[in-house]
Amino acid sequence: MKMIQEVNKNLELVQRFFACYGSGDLETMKREILAEDVTWIIPGHHPLAGVKKGANEIVDYFATIAKANFKAEVISLSASENHVVDVHRGWGEYGEHKVDMNWVLVYQIENGRIKQAQNFAADQHEADQFFWKVWGDELKPVPARLRSED
Repeated sequence: MKMIQEVNKNLELVQRFFACYGSGDLETMKREILAEDVTWIIPGHHPLAGVKKGANEIVDYFATIAKANFKAEVISLSASENHVVDVHRGWGEYGEHKVDMNWVLVYQIENGRIKQAQNFAADQHEADQFFWKVWGDELKPVPARLRSED
């Protein structure tokens, strides 16, 4: 019974994550959903790819992809005691540049918060091309941008 409760809590946590993402409520995401020392792994060879560390850096990443009107719609969620897997449609548009594909994320849940997320694109090549077209060389990696804003 305890495991079923944990699974349900984990599913609810990821559903809340998507609700915050969809509404742009990044402060609630940072305060209530992400672990302070969360790690988010973005695959690819584009300006936004790499390992994001800490809630602040991850929230900055989500604020950045908002430039491309990036949206997500959950297709399926499954969970275990410490993990959630989501399959979602993710799409974005910036001028004539568009991307629309399925993505899979594997979340590690610890103490009621997202501790780690690993992102997988259905077509990594297409994702790389889109992010390069939108951000090109103008965008420094998130850690460098955070340092330069101080």
